[in-house]
Amino acid sequence: MARILLTEDDDGVRMFVQRALMMDGHDVETAEDGMDAMDVLAEQDGAFDLLLTDIKMPMMDGIALAMSAAKDWPDMTILMMTGFADQRERCDKLAVHIHDVVPKPFSLAEIRTAVREALAGGMPQASPMPHAMLN
Repeated sequence: MARILLTEDDDGVRMFVQRALMMDGHDVETAEDGMDAMDVLAEQDGAFDLLLTDIKMPMMDGIALAMSAAKDWPDMTILMMTGFADQRERCDKLAVHIHDVVPKPFSLAEIRTAVREALAGGMPQASPMPHAMLN
């Protein structure tokens, strides 16, 4: 299966997503923020099939991480996650670099499907933004 770098500052979400992806047979390495992820990417010369990252994080946010990763490893697929509508809108200028933005909260099935689609290079399924994100 795929090598995935999961970048998420919330321990609970990071462990939930890591377990979900490992259930599908993926090799999942984790990072707690964008700076940590950049260190992992540099150490392993971007040897990941997918960068799955939260957008809003301390130190270096997911937007800066995605821009840097896309510049250094343009063939890496990037999938982002966020629970904030305004953060999702910030990704519009990155559309050429990222596959999709998965709204939080998501179910186990939703994140597994989003990752499967990103790795397959298919078009993301349209998913309405949860009402809580619109407030």
